[in-house]
Parts: sequence; structure tokens; C-alpha cells
Amino acid sequence: MKQNQLGKSGISISPLTLGCMSLGTDLNQAKNMIDIAIDRGITHLDTADLYDFGTNEEIVGKAIKGKRDQVVLTTKVGNHFNKKTEDWYWDPSAKHITEGVKDSLRRLQTDYIDFYMLHGGTIDDPIDESIEAFERLKDEGYIRSYGISSIRPNVIREYVKRSTIDAVMMQYSILDRRPEEEVLDLLHANGISVLARGPLAKGMLSNQAKHKIEEKGQEGYLNHSYNDLQNYYNTLANISSEEGMQEIALQYVLKHPAVASAVFGASSVGQVKANTSLSLDELANDTYLEIQQSIKPIQYVNHR
Repeated sequence: MKQNQLGKSGISISPLTLGCMSLGTDLNQAKNMIDIAIDRGITHLDTADLYDFGTNEEIVGKAIKGKRDQVVLTTKVGNHFNKKTEDWYWDPSAKHITEGVKDSLRRLQTDYIDFYMLHGGTIDDPIDESIEAFERLKDEGYIRSYGISSIRPNVIREYVKRSTIDAVMMQYSILDRRPEEEVLDLLHANGISVLARGPLAKGMLSNQAKHKIEEKGQEGYLNHSYNDLQNYYNTLANISSEEGMQEIALQYVLKHPAVASAVFGASSVGQVKANTSLSLDELANDTYLEIQQSIKPIQYVNHR
């Protein structure tokens, strides 16, 4: 699998990222999934301190023991949680970020994090304070690079102006083309990469799309109605064949030059194998345009 540069950081990652949130709590199964992902060329693993209230980081840390040098490790901070009561609140303060990284390092059993993200954010946050904390952690060697996980254009623009972030994680798929209008070109122009999460839209763009639309799309998806989803399925199946829908969904988000990696979640070995068996060849321009003309774009409304 080829490698793409993460912003200006000098860090290179695979065009597919294993999102670890759904690995579960069985260490042997999680380790097996991660081992297979690495063997099949995936170099980037994404977790967060909030996932299973720290347990996910612990499992990932154990699973990569002896393979730390083979992976780029990403985790996130900003949700101040209590594992015993399983509740949390938003806390982007410098104090929490500084304490959070040390907790994550302990759970991950490593002495540095490759890419550290603020796990959300609003325009009312103490943005400069958060940035200063990340910059300090970078200077001190706790992290190699940092960014944010956000779908809020106003927040993203502030970080572009004020910080040296190398990447933004955001939801992006054929069914959620909101980033195309406001942020993808902006980030690319500033040398900031995109990590596209949700590229398969809850499975409604996977090779089981028809079933997943029936299962999860009865009430629609974002601004798309159930009828829209059915029509899109027929259109995409004609473009790619039903068996190739998952492949074309990943190729679509990877087409934009800002996107360094598509983040897929997996809860089974089969899902890891399915995603890592696909061709990631660049999508043809005419196919790309046909998809854009067939799937209505939507805009950010509430996420400001």
C-alpha cells in the first residue's frame, strides 16, 4: 500500500486507516484484526481516550506491543471522562490536554503519540489555549504532530488561521459531501491533510449497501430521504456493480488531493480483509463527476 504524507509533518500514513473504536474488548480478537491490517499494508491506527472509557487505548497498546515501529498511532483528547460512572464533559483546557496525553501514553504503553487530535471543538472554546498546549507537547516530544477531529467549518477555519495543525479528521463520503463546499480546498491550499471517517456511510455504501439501507435508512440519512438512498443505490450499482460499491466509495473520498487516508471501522477479521482487498487506484475523472452529478450535495447547517 502506498503512503501519503500527513500535512507538513513528515509522517507518512497508508491511504486506509483502521479505526479502532469497534475492535471490542476481546484482546485476542482485536490483536488478530490489527495484525492482519498491518500485514496487509495498513500503517495508521486511530483510537481515542473516550472509546470504552480508556479500554480501547489499553487494548490497542497491548495489541501493537512489539510492533510499535510499524504503525503511526493516533489518539484523541478533550472529553474529560470518569470511567467508574461512565460520564464525561467537554474540556479543551490546556490542563486537561496536558494531563490527558500522559494518561493515553500509559494506556497505550508508548512514550510518544504520532498524531494527537482534539476530539471535537466549538467556536466558543479557548482555542489559543488548546493550541498552546498541543504545541508544548510537540516541543517536549510527547507527540509528533497534532490536529482536530471536527466537522465544524468555523472551528476548522480558526485552526487553519491560528495553528500549525497537520490534519483534520471529518466525516466525508459520497452521501456526505459537505466538506467539498467549504473545507477540502481550504485545507489542501494550506498543506493540511484530511482523514475521512465514515466513508462507507454506516454500510450504506458497502457491498451490503442494499441490506444496510433497509436496515438503517428507513428514516433517511442526513438530508437524504429513504427514496433518495434507494435511487442512489441503483445509480451507484450501475456505475460500479453492486460488488464494487465499497471500492468506489473509498476511491471517491481518496480522489480529493487533501485526503490522506480513509478511516474505516471494523469489528471482525472479515471486515478488515474486505477493505484491505479493494483496489485503491485513482477514480477516473468521468466516474467522479458522474457520481457528483448523481448524488445531491448537502450543506453544513447546525455544525457551526
